[in-house]
Order: sequence, then C-alpha cells, then structure tokens
Amino acid sequence: MRTDDRPGRWIEDWDPENETFWQETGRKVARTNLAISMFTEHLGFSLWVVWTVVVLNLGHAGIDLSVSQLFVLTLLPNLVGSLLRIPYAFAVPRLGGRACTTISSLMLLVPAGLLAWVVPSHWLAHESHHVQMWILGLCAASSGVGGGNFASSMANISYFYPERCKGWALGLNAAGGNLGVATAQLLVPLVVIIGIPATTIKLAKHHVHLAYAGYMWLPLIVVGAVLAWTRMNSLTQARADKEPYLAALRHRPTWVLSFLYVGTFGSFIGFSFAMPLVIKNSFPAFLDGHPFIANYLAGLGFLGALVGSSSRPIGGWLADRVGGARVTLASFCGMAAATGVAIGAVERHAFVLFLIAFQFLFVLSGIGNGSTYKMIASAYGPSVDDKRQAAATIGIAGAVGALGGVVVQVVIRQSSLQVSALETAAKTSAAKAAIAASHAAWSVPALVSFLASYAVFAGVVWAVYIRRPAVSHALATP
Repeated sequence: MRTDDRPGRWIEDWDPENETFWQETGRKVARTNLAISMFTEHLGFSLWVVWTVVVLNLGHAGIDLSVSQLFVLTLLPNLVGSLLRIPYAFAVPRLGGRACTTISSLMLLVPAGLLAWVVPSHWLAHESHHVQMWILGLCAASSGVGGGNFASSMANISYFYPERCKGWALGLNAAGGNLGVATAQLLVPLVVIIGIPATTIKLAKHHVHLAYAGYMWLPLIVVGAVLAWTRMNSLTQARADKEPYLAALRHRPTWVLSFLYVGTFGSFIGFSFAMPLVIKNSFPAFLDGHPFIANYLAGLGFLGALVGSSSRPIGGWLADRVGGARVTLASFCGMAAATGVAIGAVERHAFVLFLIAFQFLFVLSGIGNGSTYKMIASAYGPSVDDKRQAAATIGIAGAVGALGGVVVQVVIRQSSLQVSALETAAKTSAAKAAIAASHAAWSVPALVSFLASYAVFAGVVWAVYIRRPAVSHALATP
C-alpha cells in the first residue's frame, strides 16, 4: 500500500482482492474506515428520523396539528434525504471518503440546532397555524441531510472490501446506520421527559423538554466529525468523473435493482417514519390503557427499526452464500404474508398481533436490503472501472429506494385523510377520541396496496433472476 503525496490521508494501490495485501494491511485499514463510517451514518439516520418522535410531542409543546399534517412533517425529511442521495454519492469521487464523511457529519449540526433552538421556542408556539407549519416544515426538511449520508457512506465502503466480503461489509455498514432509527425512537422519548414528574406524564398533555431532542446529538456529531477527519482514509481509485454515473444510468440492471430496493429499503424507511403515527391512530384504546408505551417509547415503533437494522447484515451474509436473488425473493414473499397478518390485526383491533406481524415485516425488509445490495455488487466485475460503476449504482439505487419510503408515507397519509378531517371538525377531546376509536381500521386500504406491491416485487425477482437466469445475465451487459 502506497500513500498518495497529496495531503488528506489518500491511499494509492489499494488491492483488496490480493489475499496477501488484504491479510497484512488492507483488512485493518478497511475495518477502521468501516467502524467510523458506521458511527457517523448512525448519527445521520438518527437525525433523519428524529421527527417521528418530535411530531408525537408537538401537542405537549403547545402546537396542535391534524394527523395528515403530522404525516407531512415526517414525509419531508424522507423526501429531502432521498433526493440528496444522488449528490452525496457524487461527493465521494470528488472529495474522497474522509472529507466527505467529515463534511456530511458536520452538516448534521443544522437540523440538531434547529430542533434545539427553534422548534421548542415560545415565540413559535404563539405564531399563527400557517406560520407554524412553514417553520416546522423547514426544520423537518433540514433533517433530510441525515438521509443523504447513506449514499456517500455505502459508495465509499464498497471500494475498501474484496468481492467475497462485500455483501457482509455493506450490510454491516448499512445496519450501523439503520440502527440510528431505533436509537432515535427509543432514546428521544425518554430524553425529552427528563425531570418531568411521573404523575404529570400520565396526563393527556404534559410538559416536555423538546429542545433536548436536538441538544443530545450535538456532542456526538462533533466526535464523529473529528474521528472521520483524523482516522479515515480516501482511496485514489475512488476518484472518478461523472462517466461511471452516466454508465450506471444506461445500465439496465441499475433500474431493475433500484425498483427492487424500493420494496426492501422503501418499506423499512417508510414504515420507520410512519409507524409511531400509525400505532397512535390505529390503537387509541390500547394506548389509553398503556400510557408507558404511548408516552415513553413512541408506541413501540422503535422495535421495528431495531430488528430491521439488525437483520440487514444477515441478508448480506445469506446472499454471499446462497445468492442474492433467492434471498430477496424469499423476503418479498414473507413480507406479503406478514402484511396480510397485519391487516387482520388492524381489523380485529389486536395490537399485539399487529406489532408481531410488523416485527416480521421489518426483519424481512432488513434481510432484503442486505441481499439486494449484494445483487448490485454481483452485477459488476472486479476491475476498478466496474467498482466505480457499482458504487454509482449503489448511490442511484439508494436514492430510488429511499423515495419508495416517501411513497409508503404518501399512501398511508392518503388513507388517514378521512379520519383526520373528522377529528379536526370535532369540537371536544371526547368527540375526537370517539372518532379515532370508530375509525381505527383507517390504515387497511394502505396495507392492502402494500401487500399487492410485494407480490409484484416477488414476481420481478422470480421472472428476471430465478426463472430465466440467462436473461438476467444478458441484462448485466451494458
């Protein structure tokens, strides 16, 4: 391994396919970069989804919004983060992995700072409803920078590892980031009630320290940026012009794999954003009787993100051994079955069954995330040009897949419009509660559409990669 003469910890002659190089030098360097990448990406995901908890506490801060408006505030960071993934992926060949990770980490200070100083401010609580929505929307949208981190992180790490380990490494890197969803949804509800008496928290409305939801991330963001700048490396072979991205856009498997990633990652991130609000508005009677769940743990929404993140490396590991297409197909079939169970649970008002069904849905989406990324890596050869095009495809697929999460939220929000309008028109809290209880199955049409989409995704995997592998091989030829 030879270090480039340019400042900034650049490395030339990176050859992870050489077993001697890998054992003596490469593996240690790759692991260091992977560990820091996982930490900074974890923070990115945490800030990306922090609004899933914030919206549940806006009422406690004196800002009352309808269900559909709350869904808008969780949709905006998802949308912005998805759109940022393409330019973030371009940043790696332009700036190098080290500088890119440092800058993307420091940008997280913006949404954290806005959440700490603007959202809980007294002046905002006394502004008009229209002004509140605009300001909250801008603050929520700023959290989208955390979603963009994923593309640059995955593209960067893909260069460090040999093909035989790439599925596991990318799965582990992604899991480290995805776990940030669970971290935010588990810790933020606990942090914002520090110092609040337990008897007060049981009330329908109680005080919260919403600023803590921003302050808690600031020192961690600084630590991540410092680690990235002082310990990470950049690879000269990762430097490239726009040609790999243009080639990836012309490469037909890019769009097939991006479509499949809509079903796997789109489900994971879309449900991660929407789940706390879905639980809150689908099982009001259950949550009324269990204030600990309702107030402390975002309606247990964090559990899905936790198991879905943890299962992602398993998907990469399985794909390394039995093939990405087989694992992805099994994931979609299982996701369809789990969605069917969730539909029955909503119709029966069975919260526990619903929660279990969605845990399986999250696990399978995580496995599918890992296996789909292995399919991306397997679609290209081992040369440097192939790796550059593979990295570009990862960025494109990551952006398209995250947009799938936006679609999930839009579908769920559309299903909520009727009950949201009725609750808005209700004059009293008792009337609102009665409407919520009588329309608790509002999410069923959305769930039915998701079940049908998983059948379509499974059909594409079977038709393109399982039933006619020769066609799959032909597609891999630009």
